[in-house]
Amino acid sequence: MKIDSDFNDIDALGDDHIGTSSDTPLREDAFELSNSEKIDIIKGDVKHILETLGLDLNDDSLKGTPNRVAKMFVNEIFGGLDPNKKPSASTFDNKYKYGEMLVEKNITVYSTCEHHLLPIVGRAHIAYISNGTVVGLSKMNRIVDYYAKRPQVQERLTIQIVKELQRVLNTEDVACVIDAKHLCVNSRGIRDIESSTVTSEFGGKFKEKETRRELLDYIQLDTQF
Repeated sequence: MKIDSDFNDIDALGDDHIGTSSDTPLREDAFELSNSEKIDIIKGDVKHILETLGLDLNDDSLKGTPNRVAKMFVNEIFGGLDPNKKPSASTFDNKYKYGEMLVEKNITVYSTCEHHLLPIVGRAHIAYISNGTVVGLSKMNRIVDYYAKRPQVQERLTIQIVKELQRVLNTEDVACVIDAKHLCVNSRGIRDIESSTVTSEFGGKFKEKETRRELLDYIQLDTQF
């Protein structure tokens, strides 16, 4: 039947880790409900899921789970869907005339695979070359965290980080490399606990072979304290 075929195609898309857009697919009414309203609705849905699985929510350990999960979804792991939480990235004049690339590596990534709602855990490495403007280092971490805190595919996350920094810094010379483990691969399906996924997005001068090589060499540096 065609319906069965359509569902098989959708399942295959998720298992093959395929994304459909570089923008997070949001409905037009995504922000009509308040966060508290969303929590109330999700709480009921989680309760239904757990009860369907046969769990007794009268148990002391389980009865608070629907509320905890709902608050976690809205306020924490999917908080990056809320435009009010987008970090304001203040920029400054590059008064010290630093003209080489700036690299911030090993930024922690905690995200969630949009296909199975399982964690993505890894590291992001970001670089840019100033055209007269610089951004605070912590803002780069906050940008990664903001876009990571939503249902994601790693390719989209990488692109979104680069696009946002290009907008903030008003330059195309931005790059991002992410190396992460996907629990949808590690804990289910093929259950390969050793593999990780590497994605990259190179803009402007980072498309040049020598500049890209320099960035990758910086990432390989063994930084210890």
